[in-house]
Amino acid sequence: MEKEESQNKEDQNLKEENSELNPDQQEPGEIEKKEEEDQLSHEDEIANLKDKVARTFAEMENQRRRFEKEKDEAYEYGGFSFARETLNLLDNLERSKQTLESDETIKDKDTLKKLIEHIDIINKDMISIFKKNNIEPIKAINEKLDPNLHQAMMEIEDDTKAQGTIVQEIQKGFMMKDRLLRPSLVAVSKKKDEDKQNNQKNQENEEKKAKI
Repeated sequence: MEKEESQNKEDQNLKEENSELNPDQQEPGEIEKKEEEDQLSHEDEIANLKDKVARTFAEMENQRRRFEKEKDEAYEYGGFSFARETLNLLDNLERSKQTLESDETIKDKDTLKKLIEHIDIINKDMISIFKKNNIEPIKAINEKLDPNLHQAMMEIEDDTKAQGTIVQEIQKGFMMKDRLLRPSLVAVSKKKDEDKQNNQKNQENEEKKAKI
């Protein structure tokens, strides 16, 4: 009896060992479960790979667009800093002209007129070169003050103009295509103070009475 029980245990152990060593002898349910797990892991891995490829492609596309934009801007505005520095030449020409015109020793002389003519020619040539390169002066006089284009440096009392109208251009501003190269420095109009207006009216009335 004991021999039979011992033999049965050995047979059972042998079956379990063979079952572990040989997958073909495993239960059908266990095999299907393992196959499903393997299939799911493969699908997850493929999905992860697809996601990585999509992210890499999107990043490459963004880099390409940034490169194209930078290339276009370099082509369109490559001389932006140079153009802004060159404006100093125009400023110096204008200052030279004003200095010469205010010099009493040469005022109203033919020499001064010739100098002014040459300065004006150089000025016009430079403006023409700027225009060929899409650099245009900003309109200022009699325009409404635009903070995007003009910078107000002072106010001048003027009842003939609407409040905030540009009445004087201190330094000319320029645009390079759709970019501000530098703003116009200007003086804008403002209405006279009511007290000053009243005092002026009272003074005018008194002068009229005195005449009567």
